[in-house]
Amino acid sequence: MSEAADRWRPGAALEVLRSRARILAGIRAFFHDRGVMEVETPLLSAAGATDPHLASFTTLYHGPGAPADGLTLFLHTSPEFPMKRLLAAGSGPIYQLCHVFRQGEAGRRHNPEFTLLEWYRPGFDDHVLMDEVEALARQVLGEACTLGETERLSYRAAFERYAGIDPHRTDEAELRRTCARLGVPPVPGLEGRDAWLDLLLTHVVEPQLGRGRLCFLYEYPASQAALARLRTDACGDTVAARFELYCEGVELANGYHELADADEQARRFAADRAVRARDGLPDIPADENLIDALRYGLPDCAGVALGVDRLVMLATGAGSIPDVIAFALDRA
Repeated sequence: MSEAADRWRPGAALEVLRSRARILAGIRAFFHDRGVMEVETPLLSAAGATDPHLASFTTLYHGPGAPADGLTLFLHTSPEFPMKRLLAAGSGPIYQLCHVFRQGEAGRRHNPEFTLLEWYRPGFDDHVLMDEVEALARQVLGEACTLGETERLSYRAAFERYAGIDPHRTDEAELRRTCARLGVPPVPGLEGRDAWLDLLLTHVVEPQLGRGRLCFLYEYPASQAALARLRTDACGDTVAARFELYCEGVELANGYHELADADEQARRFAADRAVRARDGLPDIPADENLIDALRYGLPDCAGVALGVDRLVMLATGAGSIPDVIAFALDRA
């Protein structure tokens, strides 16, 4: 039988899909035992992610309430914005397991439609939330992986250890020289400190993280805060209250001590849209419902998004995301 004729079959082995089902059930039990409520929010939204590094899928709605040429809606890249609206409305601790969509992302560790676990904890900061993220990851991975003691590295410490630079105090010219010194392939047209830091992170630092253990990278540059608060670190620099979790060089989760300042959030949305305009990217309307919710009052909280497909990859020893989902892009 030809490969094309066989494409109706799932790409993942049935035993892997059974393991995946057990993991999803275990995640739900984990939060049930901790009194965290499961919620559902829309996949379609009138506002998308303004982040210039994310590309949204769009669709047109034709029906009651839509203009004659249709209403543009965005498939969400994360349930973050509506979940924060629930928090502002008094939901208390919440989590969601859902499919999210990101244009242009496909490969061994990416599929344009993937499963995200996102949760929010009122009263937690990013360091307290790391404890809970570790507990969940150890529960899921514990039977499949022998994990050593969890490591927590500041962004500065990781770059000093693996790239020999202080990422908060190194200019763009020195970052370029560091890439050349470490044999990082040049990227034509790459500009800006953050772009060069990301290049060093992905090519030099990330592959070293979480080998035989879980590793949290925290205190990112303030310019990479996204939706996190800012604070002053031990060296007196302004940094983002943000962390990422790695295991075997694979990024699993991204968490924040959440920004609750409506005016600052509006400024960040505007800055994102200005970068999009500069770079010729499609404009994305800011989510005014989120801004209104922040003005009403978001409780002091921390939140995190965790890639479930990557977690299942590690738990089952699979080599790629298409190996752990029933129908990846090529079989959808």
